[in-house]
Amino acid sequence: MEMHQPTAPAAPRNPGLKRDIGLVGLIWTSEGSIIGSGWLFGALFAAQAAGTAALVSWGIGAVAIVILAFVHAELGAMYPVAGGTARFPHYAFGSAAGASFGWFSWLQAVTVAPIEVMASLNYLSVHAPWVQTGKNHLTPAGYGLAVAFMAFFVVVNFFGIRWLAHTNSVATWWKLAVPVVTIIVMGAAAFHPGNFGYQGFAPFGAKGMLSAISTSGIIFALLGFEQADQLAGESRNPARDIPRAVIGSIFIGVLVYVALQAVFIGALPRTAFAHGGWADLTFSGKAGPFAGLATSIGLGWLATLVYIDAVVSPSGTGLVYVTATSRVSYGLSRNGYVPAVFERTTRHGVPWFGLLVAFVVGLIVFLPFPTWQKLVGFVTSASVLMYAGAPLAFGCLRKQDPHRPRPYRLPGGLFWAPVAFIVANLIIYWAGWDTLWRLGVAIVLGYVVLGGSALLKLNPKAPRLNWRNAQWLPVYLLGMGVISWQGGFCSTGPAAKVSCGATDALPLWWDIALIAAFSLVIYFWAQAVRLPDEETREYIGSVEVVPGA
Repeated sequence: MEMHQPTAPAAPRNPGLKRDIGLVGLIWTSEGSIIGSGWLFGALFAAQAAGTAALVSWGIGAVAIVILAFVHAELGAMYPVAGGTARFPHYAFGSAAGASFGWFSWLQAVTVAPIEVMASLNYLSVHAPWVQTGKNHLTPAGYGLAVAFMAFFVVVNFFGIRWLAHTNSVATWWKLAVPVVTIIVMGAAAFHPGNFGYQGFAPFGAKGMLSAISTSGIIFALLGFEQADQLAGESRNPARDIPRAVIGSIFIGVLVYVALQAVFIGALPRTAFAHGGWADLTFSGKAGPFAGLATSIGLGWLATLVYIDAVVSPSGTGLVYVTATSRVSYGLSRNGYVPAVFERTTRHGVPWFGLLVAFVVGLIVFLPFPTWQKLVGFVTSASVLMYAGAPLAFGCLRKQDPHRPRPYRLPGGLFWAPVAFIVANLIIYWAGWDTLWRLGVAIVLGYVVLGGSALLKLNPKAPRLNWRNAQWLPVYLLGMGVISWQGGFCSTGPAAKVSCGATDALPLWWDIALIAAFSLVIYFWAQAVRLPDEETREYIGSVEVVPGA
């Protein structure tokens, strides 16, 4: 992707992008990412975390994603470059921040393929119990099957990715059609209104409702909005269509997911609550929730359709993200952050070393995150940590690059940017301490890789690191870790009810106020130490656009 006729002095003079995409095309692009494997499990885990209040959790998640999306939309329209989410902090704060958010971007991308494999294996285990244990942990044979799935993704990326790209439109129709059919048919076949009042509206209180947002797949399901943002440079009327596409795609996604949640709760047999209420819902075929419910109410054909979708849809997403992971590592290498070996490609232009690393790391990811729900919290946190860089860069780039054309300009942007940063940090916090300490280990390993590459001079393009302009970053990461440790959230619910190492010392609402205050300190600190304007424009003009990242 190339820049659209930038006017800043240091910007490259590249041909403009073709503005051929209309409103419907933009909505459809994001919708294909929003409706994914999250629908297969989100309703079950949200109901277990929050009961009927899961319906409110979806609404809160939607508002949070809309706020993040609009901040991202202005930047995506200004800088229509591949991998923009990881580049915006680079433009505003220099190479140290750029390398960090680039690593967060890679962490997010490399964990999506494993979570899609876990989704397929969960559903498969209903008819192949040798795949998982009773706690939904992979057996040795199941792990072997996971290896086969990941190997398939790599092989297709080596030889067949061009064919895959042409199937995207058909895949989007399929991914949307199956949940909609499930809503209509299951809602008509079995709906028990009394389920909605079982143990009260919010049996686990506000903590359960908030925990569900990050740990049950709600935010994970709604991520994907940025696809429309990334195409802003090719929109016929970005000022009008970008906000409509962002709201439209999220609205459609939320409508589908809330309807799925309502249908799921309504279809539960009374016996599902017998063992432990909402927290321990039990029914036949629970490992594949919607297929299991469809079978229990006599809709065998619908169950078959869902089982097929549970393999087809996650596999398509996994394929795309294995591709994305190799391109992100390629881009990190081009910027001099990681060893130059990541730039090695086949004669067809496929970054083969990046693909192999994505494969190996994907297999390692299964070990500390043996279930879909454990992994979804990590993916959500890594994703939102990556997106948190956009609000920080937003305020800076309004000052550093004020004259660049903004196809979409967010009204009240300097108010919404810090709000978006607070929202991002709340989502990260709600993921739970046992998720965040693992994320912290992954971040430290990343810095070891980045630092080792620089010390051993494994990349001749090693950049000049702007440590002064990223001085807030270690305080931000450590501070979020400490607050999470002292907080009351775990990956499987409130720390008061489960044990994950969180101390539960911060009372609910006080912890939210602390996150908000801490976020504002970091936000305005980052604004104060941003790059000088001329250095920012130099970075914008010199950072290479990597196709396909």
